[in-house]
Amino acid sequence: MNIKLFLAALLLPFSAAAQTFDFDLTKHQPAYSDATGYGYDFTAAPDLPGQHDVYFSVKVPDGNYRVTVTIGSRRRATDTQLRAESRRLLVPSTVLKKKELRTYTFTINKRSPYITDKERVKINDREKGSLDWDNKLTLDWAGKNPAVSRIEIAPDTTATTVFLCGNSTVVDQSCDPWASWGQMVTRWFGPEVAISNNAESGLTAGSFLRQNRLDKVLAMLRPGDYVICEFGHNDQKEKGPGAGAWYNFSYNLKQYIDRVRKAGGRIIFCTPTQRRFFKDGKIQETHGDYPDAMRAVARRENVPVVELHDMTRAFFETLGVDDSKRALVHYPAGTFPGQTRELADNTHFNPYGAYEVARMVTTGLKNLGIPVTRYLTADWKAYDPAHPDDFRTFVWFPSKFFDNVKPAGN
Repeated sequence: MNIKLFLAALLLPFSAAAQTFDFDLTKHQPAYSDATGYGYDFTAAPDLPGQHDVYFSVKVPDGNYRVTVTIGSRRRATDTQLRAESRRLLVPSTVLKKKELRTYTFTINKRSPYITDKERVKINDREKGSLDWDNKLTLDWAGKNPAVSRIEIAPDTTATTVFLCGNSTVVDQSCDPWASWGQMVTRWFGPEVAISNNAESGLTAGSFLRQNRLDKVLAMLRPGDYVICEFGHNDQKEKGPGAGAWYNFSYNLKQYIDRVRKAGGRIIFCTPTQRRFFKDGKIQETHGDYPDAMRAVARRENVPVVELHDMTRAFFETLGVDDSKRALVHYPAGTFPGQTRELADNTHFNPYGAYEVARMVTTGLKNLGIPVTRYLTADWKAYDPAHPDDFRTFVWFPSKFFDNVKPAGN
């Protein structure tokens, strides 16, 4: 690419700096630095045999970007899974022969904590340094023998943006083996749609507001965009005056509705995913009145509702007491490098479970007749949680980043 033009663009205001990039990865590219503004990130030698997880970053302003990626190699057979930012799935494991190339296009949302010169999102300590909140757009390709030959990036001002608000069951989890549906739903939308996942672990509907996260969403939102909210897991733990499903929680949900609609957005609720808490082979209710309170507010305000609460119950019960662990972070010690203790979490999903919940979300949206579902990918199929995908055939290549600390919230 033209380095002089790129460096000159960095001196321009953000609105003027957005430009088109075209990287031929069959040729040498530098290691990423803020000074250069592009290059391989966290990766010393992308063509090294046995390299299973490669990152490439480009410094860009906040916004949506139309990204076209050519996977495959003219020199070798490849197996590539493509992701963006914090492990947002774009292309599942794809096996190609030598000289076989395949091109994909999608729109990726990039953001930083900044809202205005005087206001910013109050990100938590675990989010500092996250690929979701930095000054660059990052692509990640993993696999048994992954390869990307070309990357083209251009600003996009036409895609519909779907903003996600929620907690640890929604957020882009940065590290394996944790995952959430918000980082898997990207797999199912074409380039006409960008997913902007603003969720964070441990948040309630109220703390999301207090941390200026809805302010950030509204600063990016354009009329006709969507805002999907899933809360309830952590809200039930709030104490103090007004706490509870029928007052603070319902009041906070009403704030989302009013503010999103005032900005010209379209709001959708998701009832909270179930916890894996069995008794006599049946999932027991652990969310109190919160799902019903969300449904009541939605009926009153004419908000569409995706019933993740019901679908995840059917999903867990279909898998059964033992196999339902396969959808959550249940792993014996030594499963991952440096993992010295067993992981046994009945709330947080692993990549397979998150992928299944993302399929539930898209099916729920489709069943509701939400217009944005006309941009679902050609290979999308309706999902029945009573007939889940086989966890034994699900393919996910772990990233470089692993954490055995449970995300905030439960």
